[in-house]
Amino acid sequence: MRPLVVGNCSQIVTMQGPQRARVGPEMSEIGLIHDAAMVVRDGKVEAVGPRDEIEWLAPSDAEYHDAGGRLVTPGLVDAHTHLVFGGDRLDDFEARSQGKTYAEIATAGGGIWRTVAATRPLSTEDLASQAAKHFDLLRRHGTTVAESKTGYALDRDGELRSLRALQTLRPRVVPTLLAAHAYPKDQDPQAYLDMVCDELVPLAARAGLARDVDIFVEEGYFSHEDAERLAMAARAHGLGLRMHVDQLADSGGAGLAARLGARTADHLEHTGADGIAALAEAGVTPVLLPGSVWGLGLSRYPLGREMVDAGLPVVLATDFNPGSSPVPSLLFCMALACRLMRMTPAECLTAVTVNAAATLGLETSHGALMPGMAADFVVWEAEDYRELAFWPDVARPANNPIVANESCPSEP
Repeated sequence: MRPLVVGNCSQIVTMQGPQRARVGPEMSEIGLIHDAAMVVRDGKVEAVGPRDEIEWLAPSDAEYHDAGGRLVTPGLVDAHTHLVFGGDRLDDFEARSQGKTYAEIATAGGGIWRTVAATRPLSTEDLASQAAKHFDLLRRHGTTVAESKTGYALDRDGELRSLRALQTLRPRVVPTLLAAHAYPKDQDPQAYLDMVCDELVPLAARAGLARDVDIFVEEGYFSHEDAERLAMAARAHGLGLRMHVDQLADSGGAGLAARLGARTADHLEHTGADGIAALAEAGVTPVLLPGSVWGLGLSRYPLGREMVDAGLPVVLATDFNPGSSPVPSLLFCMALACRLMRMTPAECLTAVTVNAAATLGLETSHGALMPGMAADFVVWEAEDYRELAFWPDVARPANNPIVANESCPSEP
């Protein structure tokens, strides 16, 4: 395969900041290079830097792609999505527009339960088709790698079908077992948790169907004690722990995630100073989901600025799902974070590239454009990286190319 030179780039964001490599006048905290070019060989970045240097050193047999003065960034990484589901939640959306709350809609049979009813009858093939369609929505907005959870079957066989459906999207999609999304209405809660911990977790681990487990800790869903039990089961079988916490109220979920050594604590809309301090001390990564706040018509966003200032490697993700966050665009989430969470454009781009990749075990291959890493990049209809958060519906991936490397070189 001939080497590829991507030249005439207004900017290339390498995410190769001062802590990673050399510091020069053309570099910044996000590794920003103006008037840049990149050489790709065998699906990996071979060289990146100022255009006059790179194009002069490029192999004579290289294929040349003129970026047309556009911006190039690493492919975006979405570290919290729900791609496997059937049906829709348009009735819930209409109810919310009439003032119904999340809890009221769930009590009336909507919310998760509506999606469970539409998902359980689907075959593995049907679920895989739905997941692929949903992942394609993310790709259109510049996401090249994503995490996806199960959690809309809430029974043994349905959760396994969902995990197997996600296997068809690997290695672009990293699967997470979220059987502890809600207690099914048709089963005793204790018996269900027994099944999840004693059957599903070992099966998923043994078959390599998931990297992590997840749990929704909230009043009316799963308790702190439930989370402790699931964490023990996951640890016993070599799976990591991700957690939905403090979304609807501050229930001490951030502190719980810290105590259990979770890989990530997600949502955190109601997490305060004590929870932030606990996450920082324990080294738990916060995954913030501003799209779900917007999707539910709420106004309390996570304390993104405070988390960044506390030294936490903040991640932004879409929480793409059929109900609370019908949002496939990480750029839209960046726009919300800049305007409503006081994060800078550079911090937001870091949150959807290197920080997100690290939570999926892909820090050595994805989320940055450095020699030896995957040539997984996006050419944008933009000239400046700040446009991504400023013009979230205008700064789209250019048609040619979107991604130079169609396969990930390493599994998470």
